[in-house]
Amino acid sequence: MKKIVCCGFSLLLLALAAPRPAASAAPLKVGYSDWPGYTVFEVAVQKGWFKDAGVDVEFDWFDYGPSIDAFSAGKIDADCIVASDAMGAGAAGAPSKFIAIIDYSEGSDMIIGKPGINSIKDLKGQKVAIEFGLVEHFLLLEGLKRNGMSQSDVTLVNTPTNNMPQTLASGQVAAVGAWYPISGQALVSAPGSKRLFTSADAKGLIYDVLAVNPASLAAHHDDWAKIAAIYYKCVAYLMDPATRDDAIKIMAAKVQQKPDDYAKNVPGTHFQTLAEAKANYKGDAGAAINLHDSMALSDQFSLANAVYKASQKPEDYIYPSITLAMP
Repeated sequence: MKKIVCCGFSLLLLALAAPRPAASAAPLKVGYSDWPGYTVFEVAVQKGWFKDAGVDVEFDWFDYGPSIDAFSAGKIDADCIVASDAMGAGAAGAPSKFIAIIDYSEGSDMIIGKPGINSIKDLKGQKVAIEFGLVEHFLLLEGLKRNGMSQSDVTLVNTPTNNMPQTLASGQVAAVGAWYPISGQALVSAPGSKRLFTSADAKGLIYDVLAVNPASLAAHHDDWAKIAAIYYKCVAYLMDPATRDDAIKIMAAKVQQKPDDYAKNVPGTHFQTLAEAKANYKGDAGAAINLHDSMALSDQFSLANAVYKASQKPEDYIYPSITLAMP
């Protein structure tokens, strides 16, 4: 009996001493939302390209604002985000590194006037609904400036971007600011409404990037390099006439749009090919404002509108080495 007890005790000691299997590392988490430049990642999600590349990553779907909140709270490792908004998050304590240039807006961000409002100049003395401090606010001020006006010429009504269709339809404001697909919904919600100023009038003013938490980037650099490469692969798939329809079908389904309608709006986003992103990181965006200069302009906007108090330097955010190293 003692022998049996002794053996049992020895087995227990061996079990306790044996190394335990390592806990599975948590997957990297990326936030994305309904802007076309972000939604194109859905192609890779559906095709299994991340698994094929050996990257353990989850893409979490958000409304845009909550995705920034999640990144700022450390709930996700990276976010698909407007560069200017990433600077705002950085100033508030959530810095990031831009490992891929996603796109610049070329028409899908809009200031839309209700019926009877036909130009930016018609907004003088009127109410305009925008989400304070975010990208449409930036776009509105550019439109006002180009028409010899300033923010003091209008009354801003702080409104969540997702609420813009019903806000415009109510007739209680003269105009709203929204990005696609919400901008498209707003135009439909108020028959006779009109685009007053869009990002096509200021190419390169609004950039989208893949922004990564610096600690996560340092710990998982190779994985992030693969994720960035897959982004440009998604763009190539969308740009290829042979696969474009399939990409649009996948993207449209994610945002519950009809593929034909979605296809008409894709040109409003200037997706960055790998070659374009490489040139842009070096300061050349062709006829558009480059990322560096766009960020300098948005920094001025954010300081003037108390989005943050301390100037943010583009070089603290821009991380070109991953993209520039790609073949």
